[in-house]
Amino acid sequence: MRAVVTCVSEASVTIDGKVKGQIGRGFLVLLGIAPQDTEADAVRLADKVCGCRVFEDENGKMNLNLATIGGSILVVSQFTLYANLKSRRPGFTGAARPETAIPLYEKFKAECAARGFHVECGEFGAYMEVASVNEGPVTLLFDTETL
Repeated sequence: MRAVVTCVSEASVTIDGKVKGQIGRGFLVLLGIAPQDTEADAVRLADKVCGCRVFEDENGKMNLNLATIGGSILVVSQFTLYANLKSRRPGFTGAARPETAIPLYEKFKAECAARGFHVECGEFGAYMEVASVNEGPVTLLFDTETL
């Protein structure tokens, strides 16, 4: 699994002109899933993301995690994180098919919620407009193959 995680002061996802998910301060998580990913990967990734200490403390040091700041999470499915970019037209065979990806997407969201976070989301497979106001900017790439 891959996740691009951005610290935000606010973020939202809109589908067909209607806001589907919206958060204040927290993490915008763009989540990609590969065919070989497992529920254990979703659990490990949720643990790493939810525990990551990247928000500034009173001394300006990246020392606070999501729980400390009372943050929320907006999760957006992002199969393009597994794009093959060897040619000018990306290929997406490295991304999991929906029958594999959807349960793992749901598992990741459930794991974040189980850790006490308010979780909003987009809609798997939908055309979405994602808006965010980045803090820092701080953007991190998590990959379960290297965690």
